[in-house]
Amino acid sequence: MNVMNLMESPECDVVVAGAGPVGLTLACELATAGTRVLVLERRTEVDRTIKAGAINTPSAEAFYRRGLLPALAEIQKEALGRFSSFAAGAGPAVTPAPRFAGHFAAIPLPADLFDAGDPEFGNAGPAADVGLVPQEPLERLLGERAAALGVEVRRGVTLTGFDADDADDADDADDAGVTVHTDAGPVRTRWLVGCDGGRSTVRKLAGFAFPGTDPEITGRQALVEMTGAEALGRGWQTTGTGHYVHGPMPGRVLTVEFDGPPADRESPVTAREIEDSLRRVTGADVTVTAVHTATRFTDNARQASTYRKGRVLLAGDAAHVHSPFGGQGLNLGIGDAMNLGWKLAATVRGWAPDGLLDTYTAERHPIGAWVLEWTRAQVAVMRPDPHARALRTVVRDLIGTVEGTTHFVKRISGVWQRYDLPGDHPLTGRSAPDLAFADGSRLGDHLHHGRALLVGLHDDPELRASAEGYGGRVEVIAAACPDRLGLAALLVRPDGVVAWAADGDGDGDREGLGAALRRWFGEPDQAAAAA
Repeated sequence: MNVMNLMESPECDVVVAGAGPVGLTLACELATAGTRVLVLERRTEVDRTIKAGAINTPSAEAFYRRGLLPALAEIQKEALGRFSSFAAGAGPAVTPAPRFAGHFAAIPLPADLFDAGDPEFGNAGPAADVGLVPQEPLERLLGERAAALGVEVRRGVTLTGFDADDADDADDADDAGVTVHTDAGPVRTRWLVGCDGGRSTVRKLAGFAFPGTDPEITGRQALVEMTGAEALGRGWQTTGTGHYVHGPMPGRVLTVEFDGPPADRESPVTAREIEDSLRRVTGADVTVTAVHTATRFTDNARQASTYRKGRVLLAGDAAHVHSPFGGQGLNLGIGDAMNLGWKLAATVRGWAPDGLLDTYTAERHPIGAWVLEWTRAQVAVMRPDPHARALRTVVRDLIGTVEGTTHFVKRISGVWQRYDLPGDHPLTGRSAPDLAFADGSRLGDHLHHGRALLVGLHDDPELRASAEGYGGRVEVIAAACPDRLGLAALLVRPDGVVAWAADGDGDGDREGLGAALRRWFGEPDQAAAAA
């Protein structure tokens, strides 16, 4: 690719800064909805730095609804093979390793205390069986999907600045937009989305407020070769000076020290640095002989006060940063991309109702704020001082109960998440249940196209008429369903969130359905409705 041809690219609808999992997910959503999108990435290759190791239930559901579940299952199968190899040959453990359902503040959540029969876990369908999906192969899969959708990803291109039209005029002028400046030339776009990480150039240049709390830890994560590993425990371990992890794949180590943030975040992480940290935290005489990939992290916790300023938006780490404890970061960003994608595409294509794009911040900001609090709480419990260690004992006792473990797993898995949407039905604002239809298909199978779905679960000839005029925006299906959970019908947004639902076998809440259709998908096309 000759990056110097960038200035010759035609005007596009959206420029996405950053080709990590969040930027690629957003680009795929925009392209699925027929939007012209260009992704700019300063790296020339997929980042091989070891990062997130799993996805949560909302992320698995999102990818399932776009047809990616079989590929994710293969990635998980490979990851499980590596984990099994480590468990079989990583040296003797002092006690049998417990079944593991995640952790809170480095306290393992034992799977044998997790109540899998809790109703909040019952409606995700096959997506519930996929979770162990590391970030690097996920990013590669999303890159392949983006290419198949015709998304142009320009690697080796650095965004250096942009000129955005006045925010006051950005929504009204037909030619309003953003001129993005790069080291390969400028490109004109209607919208710019920063998915460019925690030190986002887009966020800084746009002047987004980014309040939060300062870091107090230095964490290091790496894939290494070492001697003396037999002296290390497996999984999360707590010592008098901090915490460490050994596994669950060969050579993977992580340390947490409460000595403030690193003096230099930019310098390479060396074998000596990892070795010294391991020795300080573990007390073991280990020697690191090679480093394959390594990174530092802190518990810096900050969140943009809004995710939109005029024609510039933020998603993922560009909008919020926090420690990685509990595996929330990647998943929070995927949720941002799924929520924003269809709304921005609707705005670009001209059918978005007033205020639709502003619901992105309104819906996602509270979820991000919760994640920051969740990670701050873990840091408080992980501190090595006597007060924190006393609190840790209390938390460990709570985790040692079925109710406690189940509560923490619900939070980590994301099944609790709900948007505050209009409507009284208990499903409104929640992820749609993956109903199994009599023809062998499931609800998730009908969302591959990225459009909204109005589902009738009993004989109701008037239901299709309710969506007349929404062709191309809302697909209507009538499907027999052996176990329809007492539902008569439901309206599902493109991101899989229930916008309206009705129970029973009657006509349902037709007025509420009409209001939901207009709220999320604009006014119907009168000519089509009259046809």
